[in-house]
Amino acid sequence: MTATSIEKKVNGHAPAPGFDAVALAKAEAIRTKAAAEAEALRIEAEAKAEAEKILATEKAEKERIANERAAMRLEKERADHQAHLAKKAAETAKAKAEEEKADQAQAEQEAAEAERAAEQKRSENLWKWGARGIYLVGLIIAAPVQFLAFWDPQRPFLVAAPALLEGLALVLACGAAWAVAHRRDVLPYRIGIMAGALIAAGINLWHGLTDPAIGLNAGLIGAIASLGGPIVLMAYEHGIAQKVDGIPSFRERRATERARREQEAAREKARAEKQAAEARVAAEKAAAEARAEEEQRRKDNDRKQHHPEVWALADSMRSARGSQYVTEQIWADAWYRKTGSKTVGITVETEAETRAAQARMKTATELPIEGPLSLVNSQRPARQKKDPETPDGRRNNGGTPPRRRPGDSPPPHPIARAQARLERTTDQTAKDTP
Repeated sequence: MTATSIEKKVNGHAPAPGFDAVALAKAEAIRTKAAAEAEALRIEAEAKAEAEKILATEKAEKERIANERAAMRLEKERADHQAHLAKKAAETAKAKAEEEKADQAQAEQEAAEAERAAEQKRSENLWKWGARGIYLVGLIIAAPVQFLAFWDPQRPFLVAAPALLEGLALVLACGAAWAVAHRRDVLPYRIGIMAGALIAAGINLWHGLTDPAIGLNAGLIGAIASLGGPIVLMAYEHGIAQKVDGIPSFRERRATERARREQEAAREKARAEKQAAEARVAAEKAAAEARAEEEQRRKDNDRKQHHPEVWALADSMRSARGSQYVTEQIWADAWYRKTGSKTVGITVETEAETRAAQARMKTATELPIEGPLSLVNSQRPARQKKDPETPDGRRNNGGTPPRRRPGDSPPPHPIARAQARLERTTDQTAKDTP
């Protein structure tokens, strides 16, 4: 049996007596592990500190935003309250102004009505006493003429004839006033007044023409006085009777007629405008129906030309359903029954082409990128190529590979380290956040 001895070398040299390479390697591994653990703890501490800092910053930002929102909400509520108070004050002022305006208008109307009533009362008194005064003046003028005409010493009782003739009209005028006040027929009294006045006037005029002692002037003025007084008094009573009976005057009838003509003109104008509006709506409706029919014909011809099989089925369904046209619902049902697609316009071929295009797009978007645009291993800097003339270091140590130590391999790129640190911070924050 041949024993083969293995020469132990360290870095190409024979180890010193008592040197333990295994223990040295274990110690080196322990140091490396401790350094790695320390580095990991340091990185973890930095990540936690960074995460806490980020959380504190986010919390402060949230509190700031919450405070700003609360302040804005309070400011808005205050502004809304001020606007509400201003609106309420404006409404109160407006209501008060409208009430004052209404009170003022009512007061002005009452004052105008009172003034008008006073004017009516004054004019009525003037008219009443003027008519009575004219009647009295006529009586004063006509009575002496009649006394002279009827005076006869042989028949002294005829001196009462003037009182009869003039008193007849006066008494009938009083009767007419009574009829007006009691809402009775006043026409007989007016006929009696005019008959008595005409008799008295005729007597005065006759005696003025035939009696030289009276003369034509006195007879004529006596006739006028006998007629004028009763006529004026009758006119007054006529006005009072119309007022009591509620008969409108000529001015009121004219105003009423004008208002009626204006209302009739307004109604006629409104009727004409309504007819014009109805005619316009009817014309627009007819035009819309014509456009709809033209559009329906266009769609029917287009569908019949490009989709004859679906059109035949749709026309059959239209006839079965009793519809005048092939509606959109009927066309959609016919398309589904004929092609199996619920989307109008989509056929089996179109669906197949669409799915093939989608598969090609998915393949193109999910394949990895190779070549100069590839991003694989881009987080590490590119290795520097060694000069071909550089000798191999292993040739000087008897072929033993050199020991790998920390720092021999190129470190990760700074951007990659920052990205890894950010991802660890994000993961730690997600774990700590409830």
